Amino acid sequence: RDQQGPQRRQPSGSGKGTVVHELKKRHPDYFFPVSATTRPPRPGEKSGEVYDFISKEAFRQGIERDDFLEWAEVHRDHCYGTLKKPIFDALEAGRIVVREVDIQGFHSIRTVVPSELLVSIFLVVKDLEELKMRILKRGKLPEEEIERRMESARREISQAEACDYRVESIHGQIAQIVREVESIIENFIK
Repeated sequence: RDQQGPQRRQPSGSGKGTVVHELKKRHPDYFFPVSATTRPPRPGEKSGEVYDFISKEAFRQGIERDDFLEWAEVHRDHCYGTLKKPIFDALEAGRIVVREVDIQGFHSIRTVVPSELLVSIFLVVKDLEELKMRILKRGKLPEEEIERRMESARREISQAEACDYRVESIHGQIAQIVREVESIIENFIK
């Protein structure tokens, strides 16, 4: 049976990138689609690794053709989205797809992907103070950026109940978190 892996969406600093990185190492047979974006690459970024960097015109044409499973314009500057074709190709091949998206993307995806092919996992932290500390540890950010991320986190956390599972992201317990996510995936595909 084709399986859509977990759709993961949760606030910045919850550990989602680390969990996805560990899943990639442990499960090379899973499919981890990249995001399309109109923002320019940062130093060291290469198209096709985490993002496919495309022009605003190409992105707009993709929207018009309904090429995206989900997409969003971020801060009125750049667009980010998940192309349908690579995901549905992987599903047709019987692969598990793991996709990290925000809550808005999740709501879009679950209108397109049948529920029997979709399991959603939301990583939660103990409280907003811990989340803020994780964000601050990443480096110096302007206060308005920190507050923007915290407000976004509040909105997303308020919708966590829409997800099938909530996994507590305990600082320093990445192996335990990954095992719990793997267990959810394994139980889903049985």
